[in-house]
Amino acid sequence: MAPQRKPFPRLFLSRADPFRLTGERVYLRAPERSDWEAWATLRSRSRAFLEPWEPSWPVDALSRLSFRSRVARYVEDWRTDQAYNFFIFSHDDELVGGIGLSNVRRGVSETASLGYWIGEPFARQGLMTAALPLVLDFSFDRLRLHRVEAACLPTNVPSRALLMRIGFQQEGYARQYLCIAGKWQDHLLFAILREDWRS
Repeated sequence: MAPQRKPFPRLFLSRADPFRLTGERVYLRAPERSDWEAWATLRSRSRAFLEPWEPSWPVDALSRLSFRSRVARYVEDWRTDQAYNFFIFSHDDELVGGIGLSNVRRGVSETASLGYWIGEPFARQGLMTAALPLVLDFSFDRLRLHRVEAACLPTNVPSRALLMRIGFQQEGYARQYLCIAGKWQDHLLFAILREDWRS
């Protein structure tokens, strides 16, 4: 009589739910390969709206291959504690934008840089105002950061108003700080501290 094979638990057949940050109006989760079509469609529709505020888009900016490389980099950045990127979704699972922390510095700094974008169809609806506190809670509670920094072009009035509304303080003015839309441009510098957020 043949020995009966011992059953093993089916550990790898079902996929764990992705990590989420959930708020009243939106939820955030890490980008996945399956998001490419929604991401490329939203970015394409919003291109003229986004390009003045972002680094120049490469020729293959919206390609599937470029997106896969982007997602792979996000995974590695998260694993090595260098950056944490999220997509922003409405509660009906529609992709509306992205938000993330980059350039994480540990040791005597405990700081990261904040960046974000919103698709044109969803601008001026308060969705980024809903998403940003989720990332700040994540920054200060889970990552134990001391400080989160942000920068925006002086002409980007909505972004400046958003940062001030959330509790960031303007700390300076940096000449030719980042290469945006193909040229070095001045930026306003903002930051928020853990104690600022907690108060």
